[in-house]
Amino acid sequence: MRLAWSKAAIGSLIALLLSLGTPAVAETWRFALIGDTPYSERERAEVPKMMAAIADHPVAFIAHIGDFKKGSERCDNALFEDRRQLFASSRVPFVYIPGDNEWTDCDRLSNGAYDPQERLAKLRALFWQKDESLGKHSMPVERQPGSYPEHARFSVGPVLFVTLNLPGGNNNWGMTSDPRPEFLARNPVVQAWLKDSFAVARRDKKSAIVLLFQANPSFTHYGQGFPHRGYREFLDTLREETLNFSGQVVAVHGDTHISRVDQPLRDCSGRPIQNFVRVETFGYPIMGWTEGIIDSDATNPLRFITHPWPPASQP
Repeated sequence: MRLAWSKAAIGSLIALLLSLGTPAVAETWRFALIGDTPYSERERAEVPKMMAAIADHPVAFIAHIGDFKKGSERCDNALFEDRRQLFASSRVPFVYIPGDNEWTDCDRLSNGAYDPQERLAKLRALFWQKDESLGKHSMPVERQPGSYPEHARFSVGPVLFVTLNLPGGNNNWGMTSDPRPEFLARNPVVQAWLKDSFAVARRDKKSAIVLLFQANPSFTHYGQGFPHRGYREFLDTLREETLNFSGQVVAVHGDTHISRVDQPLRDCSGRPIQNFVRVETFGYPIMGWTEGIIDSDATNPLRFITHPWPPASQP
């Protein structure tokens, strides 16, 4: 008995055979990390040039990890609005995470003796009003429900990116053994967003999760058994979630102005946790940006390259 094959059926069969015989093509994405800048008039003039060079690279987005002014500079509305305009001018999507210099430290006399929580409210009104990034070409983000719109997440390829309000200065714990009310209100929200984001990464079978926050939580002291009070619970949760995540975990921060890529998080036996990577951005007085590369075909999909600014070939 002869079977009659239509042209459409034959075409579908050929397409199926070709797809089975053709290996999947690996995909690659790039993104940029900056922080602790601009701290001076020179840096304010250089940041737009660096942002333009980053956009030419090209990248999926730029993330600024906080501290968009030096610690002794006033926290005035005019400066905040200047940084809003600067970040919004990016040709690629721009994500900003708050640092201590622009809210928790604003009560200093040199900063204008502002109420830190009022300054954080101003930042929220300027930077996180919409469910999208900054930049001339924005991208959608998911914000944590409630009163902390600075907490967001978004995906690029197989990687989930998560922003957290975790500032330097011991996470706004305060100078006494008892934490400030602001810390007590915010810390559970940070913890909830961290845990929920790992759950989302597992549910969606992400191969990596990247956490973006400003503070250096002192992984070294934590590993030695002397955690800083303001970061102890965060690091406990981060360690537990990392050990229970099959993919790569990357923590990106600024704060201590040391450009580096290493593995400082240790398990309870003192061994480095192999699927964890810390990335710290460049910071004043050394400018630069860190390039993240996502390779969908790699076991550990994320790797990093540092780019000092200005480039060596540029005067």
